Amino acid sequence: MTNTKDRKPHLLYVEDDQSLGFVTRDNLEMQGYRITHCTDGQSALEAISSQTFDLCILDVMLPGIDGFEIAERIRSRDQQTPIIFLTAKSLQEDRLHGLRIGGDDYLTKPFSLEELILKIEVFLRRSRYSPEEEQGPLNLGNYLFDSSNLMLSLGDDSRQLTQREADLLRYFAVRPNEVLKRADILKAIWGDDDYFLGRSLDVFISRLRKYLKDDPEVKLENIHGVGFRLVLP
Repeated sequence: MTNTKDRKPHLLYVEDDQSLGFVTRDNLEMQGYRITHCTDGQSALEAISSQTFDLCILDVMLPGIDGFEIAERIRSRDQQTPIIFLTAKSLQEDRLHGLRIGGDDYLTKPFSLEELILKIEVFLRRSRYSPEEEQGPLNLGNYLFDSSNLMLSLGDDSRQLTQREADLLRYFAVRPNEVLKRADILKAIWGDDDYFLGRSLDVFISRLRKYLKDDPEVKLENIHGVGFRLVLP
């Protein structure tokens, strides 16, 4: 039997710039990752229909089928695999749209390979909790939150969360009724607290509020000028 700890993480990398794609793929392979590199959306869709990936890196601007459509196709069948978008620096709305449709993070071009590798490592580390790091399911009002399986349940209804959604909800869930500063949340979940990451946090907060709306006693409150608080009964 293959030891999963020894298996190389398999990444989908979609980039139509041949030079950038070659350099990035080469560096990721040197870091020990197995890379499937696609140069257009159609081949990426074929890859996700026939293979499984530990993480996806999607350029937004692609000929024909763009990175957003690829991400939506991934999310229609899989909520767990982390998705990192590569976006143009000037297109802030693209970044926010990518997060709203299920992306977990983004990098603006030009980006450093060191930053990309760091983001990959953070996601893969969080997606494979060791037994001592895992927590049992938590009750959030009428909800049951199983962070290790990225699952939020209310009665017989269950929702599969993305890795980043689960990370953020877990951060609140283990600190119930406590005011949490924006900067602390950003540093804990995103690793930095710059302005654009703050906008990303707002997108994920909106998502979590939507997921928790069916129990009126569970509230994710905005504390103006400070941060947020998860109110539990």
